Amino acid sequence: MTHSFDKEYWDQIWDGDRATAMATSPPNPHLVREVSDLPPGTALDVGCGGGAEAIWLATEGWQVTAADIATAALSRAAERAAASGVAARVRWVEADLSRWQPDTRYDLVTTHYAHPAIPQLDFYDRIASWVAPAGTLLIVGHLHHQDHASGAGHGHDESEPPASASVTAADITARLDPLVWEVVTARESHRAMPGHGGHAVSIHDVVVRASRHS
Repeated sequence: MTHSFDKEYWDQIWDGDRATAMATSPPNPHLVREVSDLPPGTALDVGCGGGAEAIWLATEGWQVTAADIATAALSRAAERAAASGVAARVRWVEADLSRWQPDTRYDLVTTHYAHPAIPQLDFYDRIASWVAPAGTLLIVGHLHHQDHASGAGHGHDESEPPASASVTAADITARLDPLVWEVVTARESHRAMPGHGGHAVSIHDVVVRASRHS
């Protein structure tokens, strides 16, 4: 079954039965590993969902803008940020990521499994343009693999993402002009995490980190 990843779709996801688990998930381990060595600055979390990554960045000293199309996701994220004591370090923006343009560029632009209503690689092209000179782009996405099953979902609790939202590391790095970018990480990983009912779910990730030349 195919979906249009528009506001109505994501609002339904975030008003659904998986929303509580999605809104209380820990920050993505790829973000923690890739960003811990960077000096804090300004960050943009694109498709922030329940805010786990934005809140982690804020606790690490970043000044964060976090954008998502789902009203309910942002509401839950703002509550979590307040409870974590970092509300002043995160600005929440309700935005259609297929159209929205930030008014500045950022030291870090990151996204984790977001897939708006445009082709996935076009989305990555858009967010790459929002990285400031000498800044970092970090993409964590769904890995396209041979036995990929079509499905739907968002965030940290999905084992069968839609095929249209999955890519390979080579797909992403091919879009990064070497005159503009230095690719630091281009990795495809497989990990397990708890799913519904305590059953382990296999997560297939693609991780690309690149530094923009000054």
